[in-house]
Amino acid sequence: MNTDATNTAQSAPKATKTAKAGSSTPTRDFAIRYGFLLLVLAIVVYFSVMADGFASPQSAVFILQSVSITGILALGVTATLVAGGFDLSIGSVATTAMMASSYVMVVMNGDALSATLVCLAIGILIGLINGFLIVYMRVPDLLATLGMMFLLLGLQRIPTEGRSIATGMTMPDGTVASGTFSPSFLALGRYRFDFIIPNLVPASVVVLVVLAIVIWFFLEYTRFGRMMYAVGSNERAASLAGAPVKGYKILAYVISAIFASIGGILLAARLGRGDIASGNNLLLDAVAAALTGFAVLGAAKPNAFGTAIGALFVGILLQGLTMMNAPYYTQDFVKGVVLVFALVFTFALSGRNRR
Repeated sequence: MNTDATNTAQSAPKATKTAKAGSSTPTRDFAIRYGFLLLVLAIVVYFSVMADGFASPQSAVFILQSVSITGILALGVTATLVAGGFDLSIGSVATTAMMASSYVMVVMNGDALSATLVCLAIGILIGLINGFLIVYMRVPDLLATLGMMFLLLGLQRIPTEGRSIATGMTMPDGTVASGTFSPSFLALGRYRFDFIIPNLVPASVVVLVVLAIVIWFFLEYTRFGRMMYAVGSNERAASLAGAPVKGYKILAYVISAIFASIGGILLAARLGRGDIASGNNLLLDAVAAALTGFAVLGAAKPNAFGTAIGALFVGILLQGLTMMNAPYYTQDFVKGVVLVFALVFTFALSGRNRR
């Protein structure tokens, strides 16, 4: 009799824990997986009702255009987050690529292919430098990429003494830039494909979708992607398992810089000039999209699909606020509130990272 009582007493705490864990599991799991997507749907419905024209195809085009470049940069940030790092230089890398492509075509009379290859080479070089500083010089990632950000912000202004690049501009030496943007280059940022209705999907959105699929497949279904997750999760364990940790971390920063360069190319193609101030908000919007992706489908980790949805969400939010005539100085505040809410909601419900 006493033995039975003892066994019952020992099993009671386990039963209680099981009951507590299972009592609200279906509701909690549903909220974690689909809560953010329901929030996105609710915001779309709200703006559709409150803002005239928000649900129109023209509004969709503006959203897709704003999402494309931000999303591409955010995918690069995701790669560094997966490897346990962070890249603050993506905005300045994108602006540098935009200025470089403009300089090659307008000042040096180059063609679209030359401009594109130069920008990609710049991205690879910057990614390698960032990776070298972080991996071999042991500079913290935030400090290394912050230093690179300021370096690039100054470097991109030197050739033109801080002026934007456009056809017919006067250079510091007194010469006139007579080159023009190639029509094929401008098509990267301005051409629209027919989808249901004519001229709906910008070419830059197609580039975003392709890159998102590529990085998603790379991270989720290749050995290299899984090893990058392992490095970001536990660098020491990955090293002990024989993984080339340093190589994977450098690869993450190279991917980030290449994606930022592609974003800069598309930005130059859309604007048709090298606008020195056009990339000011790229970093914040890209980081917001990448971090918001943690809340998509309850992933609670960096992932390409969540980042793409996060970029779309940022675009929807900004377009809706703009169409409702919200003051521009409130938009960053609203983005911050939504981002904090989404992350707290996800991590608090899932109980991830608790010790």
